[in-house]
Amino acid sequence: MALLLRPSDSYSYCEGLFVLLLLGFFCLGTGLFIALVQPYDILFRWKIKFQEGGEIFDMWRKPEVELYTRVYLFNVTNAEEYMAGTDDKLRLKEVGPFVYREHLEHSEIKFNDNGTLSAIPKHPLTWVEELSEGNKEDDILFLPHIALLSIANVVSSQSFVTRFGLNNIVGFTNSQPLAQMTAKEFMMGYKSEIMTLGNTFMPGWVYFDKLGLIDRMYDFNGDFETVFTGETELTHSGLIDTYRGSTDLPQWPEKHCSNVQYASDGTKFKSAIGKNDSLLFYRKSLCRAAPLVPVKEGEKNGLKGVMYTFPEHMMDNGIHNEENKCFCRHGKCLPEGLLDVSDCYYGFPIALSYPHFYKGDDVLFTKIEGLKPDKELHETRFWIQPDSGLPLDVSAKFQINMPLEDISNIRNTGRFANIYLPLLWFDIRMFRLPSSMEMRFKMYLNILPIVEKSIMYLSFISGTILIFVTVYILTFKIMFKSYKHKKHWSNKDKMKDIYVPCEMPLESDDNEKESKSFIKIPSDKLKELGHKISDKVGTRIFDSERKNSLIVPECSEVNDAYRSESDGRESDDDRRESDDNVRGDGTCKYLEIIDDGSDFDYVYTESDRANTLRELDK
Repeated sequence: MALLLRPSDSYSYCEGLFVLLLLGFFCLGTGLFIALVQPYDILFRWKIKFQEGGEIFDMWRKPEVELYTRVYLFNVTNAEEYMAGTDDKLRLKEVGPFVYREHLEHSEIKFNDNGTLSAIPKHPLTWVEELSEGNKEDDILFLPHIALLSIANVVSSQSFVTRFGLNNIVGFTNSQPLAQMTAKEFMMGYKSEIMTLGNTFMPGWVYFDKLGLIDRMYDFNGDFETVFTGETELTHSGLIDTYRGSTDLPQWPEKHCSNVQYASDGTKFKSAIGKNDSLLFYRKSLCRAAPLVPVKEGEKNGLKGVMYTFPEHMMDNGIHNEENKCFCRHGKCLPEGLLDVSDCYYGFPIALSYPHFYKGDDVLFTKIEGLKPDKELHETRFWIQPDSGLPLDVSAKFQINMPLEDISNIRNTGRFANIYLPLLWFDIRMFRLPSSMEMRFKMYLNILPIVEKSIMYLSFISGTILIFVTVYILTFKIMFKSYKHKKHWSNKDKMKDIYVPCEMPLESDDNEKESKSFIKIPSDKLKELGHKISDKVGTRIFDSERKNSLIVPECSEVNDAYRSESDGRESDDDRRESDDNVRGDGTCKYLEIIDDGSDFDYVYTESDRANTLRELDK
């Protein structure tokens, strides 16, 4: 059926198609805009960059995360037997955890012109008894006398006069290498006569009057750092540029060991981390920037994450990795599994290892019992979100030891000569992000990228469909339909009205004539002319005396009707002549009257009749 619209409807219909087409192009433009501009990346870069009021910057300046330092001490269970010489090995029993909350903060921040900022790191600790699993700071344990053993190790290689003076002090104070003290004294510092004398007679060596391992480990007095803001390189935001004014630590002679540039303090790592990228982690207590390598991918706290750990042989001192020889202090290398950090601990004989000498050389266990290395318990793990560099779960584990040399020439310390003595191990632990931060980062890192891609693909698909539908309607529903409709009325339907089958009689009853005939006679005169003309086979075609119609029906019933119409005025010859007009195959011989649609009445005069007869006689 042709689509026919009034002018007002047609205008409204075309206007709707135009709006539909415009909407399609708008959707395609939206999808193209998202694909080229990538608004999520713009938002992400704005969030990652360190700037005043920036969300990631505020989280770095004073993190909302709950960061804990979990400390495990090694209680000596056979102190008297070992000192008496009845036991050849020290039996140690792990006691802990003793948990402290670390309130990390970067203060006195100043933005620099070179894409960095300056800050002073602070790590104050507060005791958290409810997480300490029943352990208390005032628990009394048998623990090594760090001050005595440290001074003995330093003086043992000096002159006889120096050793003589120290031996007299040890005898006078009756200091023992193992002593009973509370857990808090051992971790946060205890007063010792040896320490007091050391501070008095050697002020250039130590400036404090009490010694505690955790207290010294968290001593950030005089420290400052510069950190990349991400202005010049976005992925470096939050990473260290210099520490105490240098990209290198002064303790190590070569770049491989001393470099701290591009390391993270654990608050924020490099963003846009590649699949096989390694990272650097620096803590003052480590005395170096430790590499981290990816281990596996997964999900942590509802966010995509990659687990990192320290590489194999990180605690190697040149045996497996030639470059690690720069960790040997003054050319003296410790066994694999120990890192000499004496220069970071005021010259005291301190070495770092993994807890329970995990992955350490067997020589470390020769004079010690009670250590049980376990990968699950003692391996360091960092779960990091690779796009933002955000730590999702942190467990950095190290053990503090005393690698003592031959101190047998110092009073009361002979039993501890040439021993690798474990003191404690700690786990810097972040269990998960705070709920508020977790929800925000799920929105930024999980939902928004999917929303952006969904809108982009939906825009492309919707725009394509809208444009296709509009073109289809214009092409197949309007243009082609209009063409077919025009052709239908100009050809096929017109021919139906012009050509009429011959089977229908020209005359019948008034009612039948009106319903059956397909011929519309323009006037009574033309009809009369049709009755006066008859068809003849051969040369006899018209008879001037004949008064009946030129059109002769093809069947006998019509002939009878025709005869009756002539009112008996025909002769027998006329009947035979009429019968001759019927072919042998029963079809009619007649001259077809064609109605060309012209609306006129033709008056057939006597002169026309005479002319017709003359033409026929010829």
